[in-house]
Amino acid sequence: MTKSGFSIRRGLSMRRSDIHGRGVYAREWIPEGTRIVEYRGERITFTEAEERYPEDPDVPYHTFLFAVDDTIVVDAAFGGNIARWINHSCEPNCEVVIENERLYIEALRDIAPGEELAYDYNFILPVRHTPALRKRYPCWCGAPGCRGTMLGKKR
Repeated sequence: MTKSGFSIRRGLSMRRSDIHGRGVYAREWIPEGTRIVEYRGERITFTEAEERYPEDPDVPYHTFLFAVDDTIVVDAAFGGNIARWINHSCEPNCEVVIENERLYIEALRDIAPGEELAYDYNFILPVRHTPALRKRYPCWCGAPGCRGTMLGKKR
């Protein structure tokens, strides 16, 4: 939806992605600054998320979890919508905006019909981002400036 409330959810489609599995694509022109879709799912605690998805260092990271704040996590595997299929890119055309404890995907720039939507997952973990850890969070966006991982730079 635009910031004025107009919904363009019908202007999206989910299909195979060259980035990773499935992706979300614009079916119509999306102007810069448009609020495209809310990231929805079951709202749970971090403890519940850890119980549902225990760490396995031998398996690349993949869940539909999205932290809203220090206490709330949205699990789009339960009650999620099309937004859960938006992939990571190191050179994104969207960003996530948190407003009133809700997650919205907004266009960083104009997005053409047929273009895949992507935002930078920018995972920051409380431990050192070692080469082995970066490998556990691989990026396949293929952007010229791809950093090879969904992990963000620690500041």
